[in-house]
Amino acid sequence: MTEHVERIVLDERGTARIVELDDDHAALIRASGLLQVEPAGPLRWRLAPHQRVDRIRVGAVRVGELDVEVRPRIGIARLLFLLGYATDPVFRPADTAADIAGGLWPALAETLVRHTERAFAHGPLPGYRTVRELSTVVRGRLLVTEQINRRPGLVTPVEVEYEDMTLDTPEHRILRTALHRIAQLPRLPGPLLDRLHALDARLRTVTLLRIGTPVPAWRTDRRTAGYTSALRLAEIVLRHQSFEYGPGSLTAGSFVVPIARLFEQFVTVAVREALLPHQGTTAAQVHSYLDTGAGVPIRPDIVYTHPDTTVTILDAKYADSGSGRSSDYYQMHAYCTAFQATRGYLVYAGKGAPLSRTVKNTSINLIEYPLDLTTEPEHILERLTALAALVAAGHASAPTAEAHHCGQAASPREGLS
Repeated sequence: MTEHVERIVLDERGTARIVELDDDHAALIRASGLLQVEPAGPLRWRLAPHQRVDRIRVGAVRVGELDVEVRPRIGIARLLFLLGYATDPVFRPADTAADIAGGLWPALAETLVRHTERAFAHGPLPGYRTVRELSTVVRGRLLVTEQINRRPGLVTPVEVEYEDMTLDTPEHRILRTALHRIAQLPRLPGPLLDRLHALDARLRTVTLLRIGTPVPAWRTDRRTAGYTSALRLAEIVLRHQSFEYGPGSLTAGSFVVPIARLFEQFVTVAVREALLPHQGTTAAQVHSYLDTGAGVPIRPDIVYTHPDTTVTILDAKYADSGSGRSSDYYQMHAYCTAFQATRGYLVYAGKGAPLSRTVKNTSINLIEYPLDLTTEPEHILERLTALAALVAAGHASAPTAEAHHCGQAASPREGLS
């Protein structure tokens, strides 16, 4: 059935919808990468979430007056938590707005506003910039060489260099640009827009970054420590938000997140942080090769080397635990073989209990470790802390698949013989 709507909301793994759109709107939605967009007849288009796990996208896109959103199964608040923590592990669960009416745009705006207001609790911090100019008054340092070379014999004006206080710093440019772009999003409540405009007004002398301009470098010191969370969020907005231009005045703004990649980044950061108190060394996103000829590249998420030099591998998979995807096990088996590891943890985004499988004729244990992302963020981090303790202890500590220990035939779903 075809429907004509101004707002389309789909679930991350939901069914497709056929809607009435003109070709220009459909082209801009497709360009965002959020959905599969296929023709279904004259002015009719089939919009469907991506089916392959590694291609799943969540987020929202606005084309003209049309809003399209793909909601994550873990909820918007949890999505924002994963984004924040994967960028900076100092980011805490309470730092994200709860799922609120209106979907992703208001939640994203509320979270950024909340952090920026906190950063500005004592007012925006001015920085310093070096100014070199001609002046009729000596200020700062007199540039004697430049004065003699350019104006020999003249007393004024003089070439000077001095430090000038300014709000137009890289940190404020990032924040103002993110606030400015967020304020253009649809369906933001009036009070939230007022807060956005109030923050923007406090930075009215700050230069906005142009679309496509790289985010300037910034660093945290004692003075700007309170800005860190707000800047991380602003960077997330600028990294995942994009704009496309269509025919005439038609434009599209989108915020699109590859959820499988985000899950991988989150698990990598969280486990790496949880392993810090333990002995041993942790390497993330290790580039290596399966074969001696360096022809088959491999890249496990985490390689943990124990003090006794034994190795454990961890890899995150944005799929339901217990899904029995043989390819995941074959991949982990290859990782363990190449790194001479006896344990490999497959961290799945799902519910259930850990399950260990021993590969026949080897000493390699492959352990499914489910991580329920629908629980509270504190519990998610606790689960990963417990995983880190298991890894550091050097044992699987999980129920085993009896078929593999007893030499029984593996089921077609397992297929690990």
